[in-house]
Amino acid sequence: MSGSTTDSAPEDEQSGSQAVEPSAQAEAEKAAAVRRVSAAGRRWRAAQLAGCAALLAVALTGGSIALGALRDSGTATVASSSSAVSPGLMASGDLDAGIKAIQAHLRGQPKDFGSWATLGLAYVEQARTKGDPSRYPQAEQALKKSVELEPDNDQGLAGLAALAAARHDFKGALTYADRTLKQNPYDERALCSRIDALVELGRYAEASKAADLADERRPGIPVFTRYAYVHELRGDVRTARAVLERALSTATTPGDIAYVAAALGQLAWNQGDYDTALTDYARALAADDTYLPALEGRARAQAASGDRAAAIKGMEAVVARYPLPGPLVALGELYEDRGADGDKARAGDQYALVDAWTALARANGVNADLDTAMAAADHGDKAAALRAARAEWARRHTVHTADALAWALHVNGRDKEALPYARQATATGYRNASFRYHRGIVELATGDRKDARSHLGSALKLNPGFSPLGAREARKALKEASE
Repeated sequence: MSGSTTDSAPEDEQSGSQAVEPSAQAEAEKAAAVRRVSAAGRRWRAAQLAGCAALLAVALTGGSIALGALRDSGTATVASSSSAVSPGLMASGDLDAGIKAIQAHLRGQPKDFGSWATLGLAYVEQARTKGDPSRYPQAEQALKKSVELEPDNDQGLAGLAALAAARHDFKGALTYADRTLKQNPYDERALCSRIDALVELGRYAEASKAADLADERRPGIPVFTRYAYVHELRGDVRTARAVLERALSTATTPGDIAYVAAALGQLAWNQGDYDTALTDYARALAADDTYLPALEGRARAQAASGDRAAAIKGMEAVVARYPLPGPLVALGELYEDRGADGDKARAGDQYALVDAWTALARANGVNADLDTAMAAADHGDKAAALRAARAEWARRHTVHTADALAWALHVNGRDKEALPYARQATATGYRNASFRYHRGIVELATGDRKDARSHLGSALKLNPGFSPLGAREARKALKEASE
């Protein structure tokens, strides 16, 4: 699928919010998956591996430093995290203090390759938790120092995999993950980085096998959440939710509870089940009321439910702490949708900040082409959006890059070229209303009113509040296609 632009894989044309009825084999696979997670959870607790809750404990003279990772969902995607640790446990003060403690330790022990690796990972997490890509060059220096001192140390190699993925260098992440696993086949971070890299390269069958392998070797919440996402990408929402619910039942720390509950909220929101999404986000925030993915997700669910005022207030709080492209665009669209005096200018300010962030990201070694393509197609330089989308497609063929390229071609008036990519974006069965909306718009522009009605209607039935502006345009286009 990922190597061509033909509509070669069967598409999930189910237009309701209910999943397609699975076959007996699929039901058996789902049951087996849930049993594995349940059994793994029992083994995990029995072995007292509470560290799978996202604690990276580093023995230093001053004690243990706890590190965590914020899931990279800029791909609202999100797509997946490059690090094996789960997010949410990282109060910025603790992280900053931890970095200072590691730095002090290394001044006295400059040949401690493990602490250099820990410092590099801490910088990666600092970049994530603060939305500050300027930390990545520091992370690179520290991690390279670690492998310079001890070339085959799995901690340093796994850290380089995490850094590469954070910079959206997924081929590099896969290379480093594989090198790590040759040294330590049970390295949790490398197992998870390998899943993430394969997902982000569009190698979904291999990612599924990698998730199975990680589940066998190092079962725990970081692996369970990735296992669920691989199933979600194939349209198997019920297995994804069952696995996440089981993972939540094994969670013992506030960070893990927040992490998994927020993942459940995102899954529910994607299906248009806003009540369940809000309940899941409330569970996450009850565990950690500062957890940014839950705050962002709650704001999106509030907007979709019609509570625009609460959504704007919540998203403003998110971007004040974490000014990444996804939340910035969401807030800008909420301002545009509100349409009060000054809101157009406020929206423009958010879109300008996206440009500023992508420039900063590029300056620090981050590939920001997908972010540029997604934001600029609707709210910026359309020609730049197409250049970025083409560049990203040249690197990796995923449902997200196919969708971005299709939409960038559309806004540049090249709908015939866009159609194969729009089909490919929906070909795995991934239940994403935005992808269906984009495909419907492209089909309408190419004169295929029947398929346009099908996909526009499907998008609105699946998740009628998928975007404040996109949903409004989908309703207008559906009316046009039906006339």
